[in-house]
Amino acid sequence: MVKVKKTSITAIIIKNTIGIIIFFGIIFLLSGYFQEDKKDDKNINLTELVNDINAEKITSIKNTNEKIDIVYKDGTEKTSKKETQSSLTETLSNLGVDKVKLALTSVEIKEDKSVGNIFVNILPFLFPLLLLIVVIWFFSRGIKGAGGQAFSFGSSRAKLMGSDGQKQKITFADVAGVKEAKNELEEVVDFLKNPKKFANIGARIPRGILLMGAPGTGKTLLARAVAGEAGVSFFSISGSEFVELFVGVGASRVRDMFKVARASQPSIIFIDEIDAVGRVRGVGMGGGNDEREQTLNQILVEMDGFEPSDSVIIMAATNRPDVLDPALLRPGRFDRRVNVELPDRKDRLEILKIHAKNKPLEKDVRLETVSERTPGFSGADLHSIMNEAAILAARENKKQISQHDLIRSIEKVMLGPIRQTHALSKKEKEVTAYHEGGHALVASILQYADPVHKVSIISRGRAAGYTLKLPNEEKKMQSKLEFLDDIAVSLGGYVVEKTIFGDLTTGSSNDLQVASALARDMVTKYGMSDAVGPIALEPAGGRAMFGNNVESKNYSEKTNEFIDNEVSKIMNEAYERVIDIINTNRECLDAISKTLVEKETLEQGEYEDIIRGFGIKVEKE
Repeated sequence: MVKVKKTSITAIIIKNTIGIIIFFGIIFLLSGYFQEDKKDDKNINLTELVNDINAEKITSIKNTNEKIDIVYKDGTEKTSKKETQSSLTETLSNLGVDKVKLALTSVEIKEDKSVGNIFVNILPFLFPLLLLIVVIWFFSRGIKGAGGQAFSFGSSRAKLMGSDGQKQKITFADVAGVKEAKNELEEVVDFLKNPKKFANIGARIPRGILLMGAPGTGKTLLARAVAGEAGVSFFSISGSEFVELFVGVGASRVRDMFKVARASQPSIIFIDEIDAVGRVRGVGMGGGNDEREQTLNQILVEMDGFEPSDSVIIMAATNRPDVLDPALLRPGRFDRRVNVELPDRKDRLEILKIHAKNKPLEKDVRLETVSERTPGFSGADLHSIMNEAAILAARENKKQISQHDLIRSIEKVMLGPIRQTHALSKKEKEVTAYHEGGHALVASILQYADPVHKVSIISRGRAAGYTLKLPNEEKKMQSKLEFLDDIAVSLGGYVVEKTIFGDLTTGSSNDLQVASALARDMVTKYGMSDAVGPIALEPAGGRAMFGNNVESKNYSEKTNEFIDNEVSKIMNEAYERVIDIINTNRECLDAISKTLVEKETLEQGEYEDIIRGFGIKVEKE
């Protein structure tokens, strides 16, 4: 059973009781007004009326319902009251009126049928009923606000975005890049538009489609584009919305969601972040009655319950397909898996053009340059770049976005905003200049390192300075020689600090982490160590806590020690290479650092002019 918090019920009772008391007081005042209980000198009782009639003091009497208006011979007017059940004559006779003298008095009997009088008459009966209705209404409203939602816990929380009700219809034209993913999903659109074409030939379209990819690659956008292209109802829900504290709520919501989707078919159900409920079962967490597992079980049952004639497609998105339960991925469920990869240079350009549609750009803006400078960026990152550029331009009261705004926005998205308050001392500035100069110089000397596009000692985010390296061409694979050069470039700043200043700072901490992790991956994942050989000692997804890779490691302590020795060997060899480069090109390093201290930032052209002066080739073989 669902229990409402005690404090909430108490607050509701107090609030509603105060409202009832106020309402009761108003009704009481109104009833007193209509009943006219107030007494004054003009009111007399029936006994006095009879005595005045017998004394021949009265000229006329007018009786309206229970009210009696009396006019005396001296012109005085008084009132009295009688019971409505008996007539005036009968009432006066019972009190001993002289009938002869009553006959000498003018008597008028009149019935009042006004609304006010009717209300006064029925008020004693209406008031208790009205009070009961008000009490029930107050309490029902309070319970609905605090605990009434208990009755709707099992209802689906999926948001319906119908083809007619969408504020902004999304189609494949609004999704740039991901050509392979769009080709896969075009079959789904065709099935939703022409289901008979597939049924007539005996084909059955996959009912479960799993979109896999890094965060921000456009998985949700693709799902909405499928619904927009097909013109069908689109039910969207997050995996975390199924799981509640109360037992059985998630399974109930799944049943309700599938019921609603079937009633609206053809339709699409989209479950974002399905790994929230679709993780591997039976890992000893939560016991057999784990609410998350019950929700997953219900999803599996509902997917098996589809009839061949059902036009309902289940789409789900995740960036952790390795932790999903195998029952979700078997044929008949999520058996079609669509990889949504990070965009390459051409795809990034198309994405930037879409995000630049409604933004005024200066004539000198080259989106190709932005595309070149953003390798590894997702669609969401590119949207953020265009938005940040617009914000920077608006902050400076510009009417159009310039190329300079776009370049600054790239650095802001990559590294964070400029730390205006983080002013380096003269010594720190010199150390940072040599540190970044070391990275840049080593990258320029080594054959397989990426070219340097920018060097800066302006603090951004958590970095005191940065060296921007970008590849000339998009890479789908990396070689052992490229990894070794990348490790050496990462150690460039560390070696320079130790060699030039004879001391070390905390600025090299992240460089050492990146280099060490890369060296370990070379040994344990990629088989790039001659001593270890072609053995993958760790899975591609890393050491997972749940799922298939429950063990922390699948090799012995002796092998672990051997791995550590190999990692140390790779790092030490890179260290020796960097020392040789620094000692050989010390004058070039001094020139780079001196210029950095003066200008704080060196663009690619300025940097290459410096190293060319010392005989270092910019173009690599």
